Amino acid sequence: MNVLLFTYDRKLHLLIILAKFYIHKYRRSWLPGQAVVRAMSSSGGAVSPYTTLAISHPAESVTHVELHRPDKRNAMNRAFWSEMVDCFNEIAGDPGCRVVVVSGAGKVFTAGIDLMDMAGDILSPEGDDAARIAWNVRKVITKYQETFSVIEKCPKPVVVAVHGACVGGGVDLITACDIRLCTQDAWFQIKEVDVGLAADVGTLQRLPKVIGSRSLVNELALTARKMFADEAKSSGLVSRVFADKEAMIAAALEMAGEIAGRSPVAVQGTKVNLIYSRDHSVAEGLDYMATWNMSMLQTQDVMKSAQASMEKKSPKTIAFSKL
Repeated sequence: MNVLLFTYDRKLHLLIILAKFYIHKYRRSWLPGQAVVRAMSSSGGAVSPYTTLAISHPAESVTHVELHRPDKRNAMNRAFWSEMVDCFNEIAGDPGCRVVVVSGAGKVFTAGIDLMDMAGDILSPEGDDAARIAWNVRKVITKYQETFSVIEKCPKPVVVAVHGACVGGGVDLITACDIRLCTQDAWFQIKEVDVGLAADVGTLQRLPKVIGSRSLVNELALTARKMFADEAKSSGLVSRVFADKEAMIAAALEMAGEIAGRSPVAVQGTKVNLIYSRDHSVAEGLDYMATWNMSMLQTQDVMKSAQASMEKKSPKTIAFSKL
C-alpha cells in the first residue's frame, strides 16, 4: 500500500498496468459480472453478517472464519479490510469463543489484494500538498495494518489452514496467526516487489519472527519467488502439511477442539505471554509473566485441572467457566 506521488496521467497509466497484470494472472477470478458471494459457510453453516467472510461454529467454543469470495479467489477487497477488524474484535469479546480457525473457500486460500477494488485508496490519496498527501497515506496504511494486527491482539488462539495459493496479503494474514497448517499443494508468495511496493501490513515485521532465518526471509521478500509446502514446513512457516484440504480442515478443527477443552484462563494467558515474550527480553518476559500470574493463578481452573489430572481425566471433561 506504499504510495508514491504521481501526476494524474502517471496514476492512470500505472492503474492500467496493474489491472492488466492481475487480470492476466487471475483471469478467471477477476472477470466482471460474477455472481455476488453468498454470506454462507461452504459447509452450510450459519449466515454471516459479512460480505467477504463466512462465520460458523462447527464445535463448542470454536469459531470458524472463512475467507469467502471464492469467485474472486478470496482477493482482499475494500470491505474485507474493515470486516476482518469488526469480526476479530467481536470474537475477542465473545466469552463463548475459545479458539478460532481461519480458512479460505474455493480453490485457493487467497490471491492477495484486490487491486481493481482498492485502486482508489492506493493510487488517489487526498491532500493539497506533499505533506498532507503523505499524512493521509500513512493513515490509510496504518488502518490496513490493523486488519491483521487485530488477529494477533485477539486473546483467542487462531489456527489458520492454507490450501492452494497464499499470495501477498495472505502472507501478512497468516503470520499474524498462532498456528499455521497447509496442504501439500499450498504455496506462499510475498508478491509486493513485483508490483513496485514494499510489503507494509505485517509480513516484513512478523515473518522474521516466524521463520528465524533472516537470509531466507530476505530472499523471499526480495525475489517474490514461491515457497511450496515442503519448504514452508522445513523453514517453520507451517507446523504440519496435509494431503488435501478436507484432511487439513478436519485436523484444524480437532486441534481447535483440544485447545478449547483447556482452561480459557490458561490458554488465553499463554497466547498473550508468548506474544509479549517474542518482542521483549527474557528478563522482561519473566517479569510480565510474574505480574500476569499473580492474579491469574487465583482462578478455580487450577484446582479443577489438578483434580482432573489426579483422576486421570481429560481436561475436556471439566466444565470451565466462560472468560
